[in-house]
Amino acid sequence: MDQVIQITNDIKAGKIKPIYFFMGEEPYYVDKLTEFIENSILTEDEKGFNQMVLYGRDTTIEEIVSNAKRFPMMADRQVVIVKEAQELSRTIDKLEAYAENPQPSTVLVFAYKYKTLDKRKKVTKVLEKNGLVFESKKLYENQVGDWLKRVLHGQGYAIETKAAAMLVEFLGTDLSKISNELDKLKIILPKGHTITPKDIEENIGISKDFNVFELRKAIGERNQLKAYKIIDYFAKNPKDNPLVVTNGLVFSFFLQLLQYHGLKDKSKANVAKVLKINPYFVSDYETAFRNYPMKKVSAIVNTLRSIDVKSKGVGANSVTDYDLMKEMLVKIFN
Repeated sequence: MDQVIQITNDIKAGKIKPIYFFMGEEPYYVDKLTEFIENSILTEDEKGFNQMVLYGRDTTIEEIVSNAKRFPMMADRQVVIVKEAQELSRTIDKLEAYAENPQPSTVLVFAYKYKTLDKRKKVTKVLEKNGLVFESKKLYENQVGDWLKRVLHGQGYAIETKAAAMLVEFLGTDLSKISNELDKLKIILPKGHTITPKDIEENIGISKDFNVFELRKAIGERNQLKAYKIIDYFAKNPKDNPLVVTNGLVFSFFLQLLQYHGLKDKSKANVAKVLKINPYFVSDYETAFRNYPMKKVSAIVNTLRSIDVKSKGVGANSVTDYDLMKEMLVKIFN
């Protein structure tokens, strides 16, 4: 995130590179940086003749280079943006010759999502030398909560730890999805507001009491009454709580609990780092560790594998998802 801020600040200050190559598994910052350049370098009057957007699947490196070599009209610069540039991965090496001697009056931008260039290749080294190469790396689950808080702080909001954990739990590590949901909240909530679990429940549709996060917590605590209430709620709201997702998240919980059993250093910081979880959840693993010995955890993992197979219709065509969820809890608690 610091590098993203540096790139945008440099562009605002007029320190503009002739080539920007944004790449990586996490598309959020690739899109954001591309969008920033698209909106920031040229004025609206200049864009008509001097800004071009191409798409990887509809163009070639030769066509891109040909456009990049043009001179701007009635402006100091032209901007050529190549979106979905990963579609050009097989021919990207052909960019090397242009990158050796880029047109100084052109800003050439590549949005190369979900992939990265081989850093050993000459084309990558030339792009780094004469332009800027930025890799947007996927965040681990335990990093997303902090990212979320920093982004909201910069926009004049705060968020409670549980609310952040709920978003990460249900939206995963996809920053674009999380950002879209935050945008919805910001339309409704005033600046300076601290986002709570209730806000998430009322405006995003994630129940603060009946969700997989709370189910895993109840299972870890061996709170059978609460666990059965939650799966009863899931059965009544199957579209929002599909069994495959529920079983998968409970399965990952017990796999991580198996890892937890094997840790010598069970400090909060180390557990969060090794299990790649939000530190907020560490106490759930501490509780489950006391309630489920390693042998029992191994048996539960095998049970959940079996439930997963049945949930996909193998050997259990007439069994309802609710029955499978009940079977899951019976085998976990007994």
